[in-house]
Amino acid sequence: MRRRVFELRNAVLRQFAATLAVSSLVLLVGLNGASAQSGTPAPDQGKAAAQPADAAKDATAQNQRRTDEFAEAAQAINGPAGNPECVWLGRRVVRLMWRDDLDTAFRHLDLYDRFGCPGGHIQAAFRCLTRFGAQIDPKVAETLDSRVHACWINPASQPQQAAAAASQPPAPTTGNSQPQPAASPSPAASPSPAPPK
Repeated sequence: MRRRVFELRNAVLRQFAATLAVSSLVLLVGLNGASAQSGTPAPDQGKAAAQPADAAKDATAQNQRRTDEFAEAAQAINGPAGNPECVWLGRRVVRLMWRDDLDTAFRHLDLYDRFGCPGGHIQAAFRCLTRFGAQIDPKVAETLDSRVHACWINPASQPQQAAAAASQPPAPTTGNSQPQPAASPSPAASPSPAPPK
């Protein structure tokens, strides 16, 4: 009886040893192939290792910028339009409307309304953004984002050229011509009273 137990035990140990040997062989072959490919690191790999640190710094700076923008909006805008959730959703809706993604904009607008944010502020901010349309570079996302934020903070803002042109009268086109007096609007002709009969 004891002999059978030892034989069974030896068979199990032999099977285990064979499995361990095959596994070790496969592992060594895999490591050999990996070490043959790794060689000396290329200069690009050194830059790739530095990129995660730069990405972390960029993410921290971007988060700080967003926090500052929310704080600026809360100080500049009274009421619910200055709340962080209204600022975030509202600017997102205006940006999506500018990019003609109206389906997504309307979905975000539903959330905006659910938070109790004023819909009129989105209208005013989008109206402001359309005034700055010529100054927005479609290839640079930062110009759109900064303009949306500026219009969210102050929806009544005007582009620089339009504001300067509105404050100064037009200059004469030729040097010898006299400035023409401005035409005064004539009152509308009123019907003459009918003579009494």
